[in-house]
Amino acid sequence: MSTDPARAQGPAKPQRPRIRVGWWIGWVVALLAINFYAASRATKSAPRVRVPYSPYFLKQVQAGHVAAITSKGTAVQGTFVVSQSYAGSKTTKLFQTEIPAFANTDSLSLLLQKKNVVVNATPLDTGSPWWESLLVGFGPTLLFIGLIYFVIRRAGSMQNALGAFGRSRARKYEPGGDKVTFNDVAGIEEAKQELLEVVDFLRDPEKYRKLGARIPHGVLLSGPPGTGKTLLARAVAGEANVPFFSMAASEFVEAIVGIGASRVRDLFTKAKEAAPSIIFIDELDAIGRSRTSGIAGFSGGNDEREQTLNQILTEMDGFDSSTGVIVIAATNRQDVLDQALLRPGRFDRRVAVQPPDRNGREAILRVHTRSVPLGPDVDLGGIASTTPGMVGADLANLVNEAALLAARRGHDQVEEADFTDSLEKIVLGAERKVLMSREDKRRTAYHEGGHAVVGMLTPGADPVRKISIIPRGLALGVTFSAPDADRYNYSKDELMAKIKVALGGRSAEEVVFGDLTTGAESDFQQLTQIARHMVGRWGMSDTIGTITVIPQDGQGPFLPGAAGVSEETVRMIDDEVRKLVAEAREEVLTLLHDNRDKLDSLAKALLEHETLDQPDAYAAAGIDVPASAVEGPLAAAASVAT
Repeated sequence: MSTDPARAQGPAKPQRPRIRVGWWIGWVVALLAINFYAASRATKSAPRVRVPYSPYFLKQVQAGHVAAITSKGTAVQGTFVVSQSYAGSKTTKLFQTEIPAFANTDSLSLLLQKKNVVVNATPLDTGSPWWESLLVGFGPTLLFIGLIYFVIRRAGSMQNALGAFGRSRARKYEPGGDKVTFNDVAGIEEAKQELLEVVDFLRDPEKYRKLGARIPHGVLLSGPPGTGKTLLARAVAGEANVPFFSMAASEFVEAIVGIGASRVRDLFTKAKEAAPSIIFIDELDAIGRSRTSGIAGFSGGNDEREQTLNQILTEMDGFDSSTGVIVIAATNRQDVLDQALLRPGRFDRRVAVQPPDRNGREAILRVHTRSVPLGPDVDLGGIASTTPGMVGADLANLVNEAALLAARRGHDQVEEADFTDSLEKIVLGAERKVLMSREDKRRTAYHEGGHAVVGMLTPGADPVRKISIIPRGLALGVTFSAPDADRYNYSKDELMAKIKVALGGRSAEEVVFGDLTTGAESDFQQLTQIARHMVGRWGMSDTIGTITVIPQDGQGPFLPGAAGVSEETVRMIDDEVRKLVAEAREEVLTLLHDNRDKLDSLAKALLEHETLDQPDAYAAAGIDVPASAVEGPLAAAASVAT
């Protein structure tokens, strides 16, 4: 694992047609304005009461109640001298009527002149101007025609937008950018050696072709998270100086059926055009899970995922060694991958990327601290020796946390104490300001003291490194134990010692207080997992025998019928687990009763100092520190008892 150099900028993603929000808003506003104007014009004139020509209109003229009239053909509109109403209508001065064709208009004209009624030949309501009639009558139609024209023009762009769903979203890193090389990768030398041949082929493919050699089509990097699989793939591309297409497997699959397969085709097409090149697929198990996995043979996948997987298989089958394209994939779960992916001709080279050993961790720390000013007291070798189990990502985080802590403390350099405190924070979380009662604090001291005393006196247990009753994270107190060196194999006695240490806290509460609390939940989870694996996976039970009856983590639930396990076997496993834990508990209770003075002394020191390092903890309990125990910062892979 190494530092995380600045990533080269990939190519611009295909632009999707943008929706012009302002244009659409203007279009809608224009339609609303026309409708509002038309409605306002229709209601702008005052209401008129309609009256009959005879006898009402003639009588009103004779009575002198009509002030003026306006005629247009036989239609008459007029104004009363005073407001009037007719047949229950609203009171108004405005009226309208219709002159019958057979009426004597001459006599009406004389009557109007006699009563001094103003007579107009021009209608009172002259109507709307021509531009207004055009706007109201044809405006919405013109806008609608314009909308159709816009949609037709955009049809091509919309088709491109739909097609963009099927395009690959892979990030492309060009050789000329900020590239990663093998100098940036440390701690996984064996994996680097496996990939040197791939780099050499990409640099000089003719050397292999003239001898009839065929480079593997696919390279599968497998290992725990954070071990540097992605960084290693980028280093291969950087060393070979070829384009690097990176994409997570989950980015292939969408809700639309067929999109994943389309993206696979597009990705391989782009890689072939840029050949020689590398395709990197991260978290391959997201789409590459076995199509027949699951309980009782039922598949847990779906059609879209399987179509995408089939397309990857098809594309890799169509590879020719002359194309110069190599597929590198990374996964944390090689055991769940479909066997079709692992057969020769596809991912036929598999590289295990395992957590680094002590020398590897030191090399990783040196890579990550290249730009970090270190104090003279910092011993990277000592930090590496007390961090077994940490991978590159963990160590990178450790260095960063130490630098942040040093900055907060105002240091000019990162000191050893910054690394130690940062390591404790990573493993346990930040300290919590919890106001504990005296009784709770005393019980916590005995609980953690029980873990520590059992760990100090049990053969095969990891040495106790630190004890604290300061609340951190979700725990009220913690006891840290770490092996003297990297461990790759554990004996039955050593596993039983881990179970006993986990039982030490609850057992100490029973010995001292005679009752039980809820503070041992995480201890029980830890010891139950160890005991169940001893019985069902590691063949450490005479009753079950040397067979595996518990599936590996994540392969399925531990239920009758799963992987051919019968109900009787499940009951036997449960009985054996209870038997192991019960025997260990009896031994722990006896041990604490016989060493009650050491437990009391250690609990008293914890109540006084709250935190005890390794020498102080052993001295408080009156027990000699093991000669093999290495002093140093807290071990990240330590057994944490709460």
